Amino acid sequence: MTTVLPGQTGELDPRLLEHRRELTGYCYRMLGSSFDADDAVQETMVRAWRGLADFEGRSALRSWLYRIATNVCLDQLNGRKRRALPMDLSGTSWQPVEASLAAKKPADAWVEPVLDRQVVPEDADPAEQAVARESIRLAFVAALQHLPPRQRAVLLLRDVLRWKADEVATLLESTVASVNSALQRARATLAAVGGELDERPLDADHRELLDRYLDAFLRYDIEAFVALLHEDATQHMPPFEMWLRGREDIGTWMLGPGSACRNSRLIEVSANGSPAFAQYRPTDGGGHVPWALHVLEVDDGRITHISSFLDLDSGLFERLGLPVAPESEPAA
Repeated sequence: MTTVLPGQTGELDPRLLEHRRELTGYCYRMLGSSFDADDAVQETMVRAWRGLADFEGRSALRSWLYRIATNVCLDQLNGRKRRALPMDLSGTSWQPVEASLAAKKPADAWVEPVLDRQVVPEDADPAEQAVARESIRLAFVAALQHLPPRQRAVLLLRDVLRWKADEVATLLESTVASVNSALQRARATLAAVGGELDERPLDADHRELLDRYLDAFLRYDIEAFVALLHEDATQHMPPFEMWLRGREDIGTWMLGPGSACRNSRLIEVSANGSPAFAQYRPTDGGGHVPWALHVLEVDDGRITHISSFLDLDSGLFERLGLPVAPESEPAA
């Protein structure tokens, strides 16, 4: 965790803070973790705060901040293994039985979720907001982790942020030819792992689907729930390595090992450019506790994938700024 300078929050130039959200989005795409991104942006702000007096407008402030953020991210990624999603680790789905929970990895092995409000600039025009949402979708962020760090930065700066090749070359202290070569290789790698940007706006039909999803989950009507899923829908549940394929197996899981989720409460949010629900599971003593953030992928009127990020003891909800209890219940 970054060390904060004494009194830093009150002393930061407001011009630096104006760029915090977009820098968080950039660092999240680079690092695959909203929590690592927060640390990277904090470190970026600390370095900028220290160097602002010597900056003297030699280049655009935004470009300068991105240079610092890129260097911070490259430092963080040095020697690290790539983050992944469970489906990236095995081409074969698991059985919907409790024994499948035996395989588990630490939090830093997984791509982690991010709330849209953390990374999508409020003041951007609709086209820029659309690109921001597309480029934080879990499949795209997971695909980015296959790229070497510098290629990752090049692709994000060129294809997401729309920087010119010479601007990227200046930031990376490289050449235009080198940037163009890195971009070509990065695009080829993303295409090979299915990481193309994909715009799927939420339309009226999707809105109805989400309402039906919420209703079925709250009633724990699994027959109605699985009817909303694509026949080959998938679900995974980090930090567990297991993942399920097919609405039949997903339904079997929910009626079996997942049956303790009956009588849960849900809060709708937006995460990773997609509709999502924060789930609070009932406890034996009454009340509800944070359990999972479900990020949904929707296509052609059906739910095609559910990423269920389990809170367990990780403090996921608190770190994402989600309520630690449903609104109708006091926090413990």
